[in-house]
Amino acid sequence: MRKILFLMLLMGTSASAQTIRVGAKHFNEGYILSEMLSLLLEEKGYTVERKYNLGGTMVCFEALRTGAIDLYPEYSGTISAELLKDSRLSIPTSDSLLRKNFAIETGALFGFNNTYALVMQKSVARKKDISRISDLSQHPELAAGISYEFLKREDGWDQLAHRYELPQQPSGLEHGLAYQALMQNKIDVTDAYSTDGEIASHDLLLLKDDKNFFPEYQAIILLRSSLAPTVKNIVGQLEGAISETEMQALNAAVLYEKKTFKEVASTFLTQKGLIKSAFIPESVTQDMLNKTGRHLALTFVALILAILIAIPLGIFLFWHPRLATGVVSFIGLLQTIPSIALLAIFIPVFGIGVIPAVIALLLYALLPIVRNTVTGLSGVDPLLKNVSDGLGMTRLQKLRLVELPLALPVILAGIRTAAVINVGTATLAAFIGAGGLGEYIVTGLALNNTSLILRGAIPAALLALIVELGFTAVEKITVPQHLR
Repeated sequence: MRKILFLMLLMGTSASAQTIRVGAKHFNEGYILSEMLSLLLEEKGYTVERKYNLGGTMVCFEALRTGAIDLYPEYSGTISAELLKDSRLSIPTSDSLLRKNFAIETGALFGFNNTYALVMQKSVARKKDISRISDLSQHPELAAGISYEFLKREDGWDQLAHRYELPQQPSGLEHGLAYQALMQNKIDVTDAYSTDGEIASHDLLLLKDDKNFFPEYQAIILLRSSLAPTVKNIVGQLEGAISETEMQALNAAVLYEKKTFKEVASTFLTQKGLIKSAFIPESVTQDMLNKTGRHLALTFVALILAILIAIPLGIFLFWHPRLATGVVSFIGLLQTIPSIALLAIFIPVFGIGVIPAVIALLLYALLPIVRNTVTGLSGVDPLLKNVSDGLGMTRLQKLRLVELPLALPVILAGIRTAAVINVGTATLAAFIGAGGLGEYIVTGLALNNTSLILRGAIPAALLALIVELGFTAVEKITVPQHLR
C-alpha cells in the first residue's frame, strides 16, 4: 500500500518538479511564441524558466545545443540556411540532420510562414517605380538600413545582394529601430519579417522576391531530443494554431496596444481553448525590484571575485616588477574586447545565464583593481619602507602594517571604478539570459519602446551613482583623513 501511495505521489508531482527552460530571440514575435510555449507548460504543472532576449539565432542554437535551454521558436528557412548551411533542405531532412548531429529535433509547426522581405515606404516606391527587389539595382542612391543579423546570414544581405546585383552599401541597425528610421526618411529600404505588425500599421510595401531568393520560413519549435514525450505533446498543441494574419495581429497588439507578451499570448491561448487560466497582470514594481536585485547580484558577485583575485595579483606584481608591465598589459587587452563579443565567446564553454555573465564582469573589473593596487603600493614613500626594514619587519608585516594602509585610497579608487563599470556592463548580460535591468533595455530596443528602455537605463544609471556615493562613504570610514 505504501508503495502505491508513493508512486501516486511521485506521478502527481513529477511535472511540477521538472523545470523546462524556454528560450527566445530578442524580437517581438519570438517573445510572443515563447510565452505561448511557457504558458502551455505551466498550465500542465511544469515550472518554466524563461530565457528570453537571447542575442540571435546562433546564441539561441548554441544555448539549445549545450543544454542551457530546452526549446525555442525558430524558422525552417533559418534552420536550413543558417544552421545547416543549405537553403534547399526540406523540414524532414533538416530534422534528420539535427537529430544526427546535435541531438536536437523540430517540433510542431505553428501554422504560418514568416519570410524575410525588403520593405519601403509606398510613396518612395511609387516615386521610383519600384515593386520588386530587382528594381533596387537601378537605384544606387537609395539608402539601406539592415538588421545586424541579416547582414551576415547565409540567407542574408550579402547573398541577396549578389543574386540581385544590388549596389547599395547598407548600414547596420537594430531591427526594432529600422522602422522608425524608415518613417523618418533616414533610410529608404530595410529588411523585415512578413508578419511584422509595423508593415500594416505604417502602410509599407513588401518588395516582391522576383528571383525567389528567400526560402520558406515556417515558424517551428526547435527542441532537445531528450525532452520527455509529454513535454513534446504539450507544446505540440500549437501545431497549425496560428495563421499569418493572426500573427500580424498579435505582433501589432504588443507594439501599438502596449500589451505585454504574456497578456497577448494568454488571451490568444484562452480563445483557442488551449489554456483555462485567466491572465493576471504582473506587478511592474515587483518585476523591477526582481530585476534590480539580479542586476546588483551580478555586479557585486563579480566585483567580490575580482577583488579576491586582483589584489593578491597586484601584490605579487608589486613584488615582481619585471612581470608587472606584461601582465597588466594582457589584462588591459581584455578590456578592448567588446562586452557582447566576450559574452558570446563564453557561450560554447559556459552556456548562457549567470555564470558567463559573472565571468565576463569579473574580467572587466580586474584591470582597474590590479593596476591601482600596483600603483598604490609602488607610490608608498621609500623612506617609510626603509624605516620598516630598519625596524626588522618581515615582508608580510611591512605589507600589512605600512604599504597596504598607505596604498588603500588608491586601491579603493580602483575598486570603485570597477564597480561603476560593472553596473553599466551588466545590462548586456540580458543578451545571454542572465537577467537584470538590461532585459528592459533589450526588449525596448526590439519593440522601439523608449519608455521600456528608460525603465532599465534610468535605474542602472541611479545604481551607478549610488555605488559611487557608497564607496565615497566607505573611503571616509576606512581611510584616515590625511590620506584621502
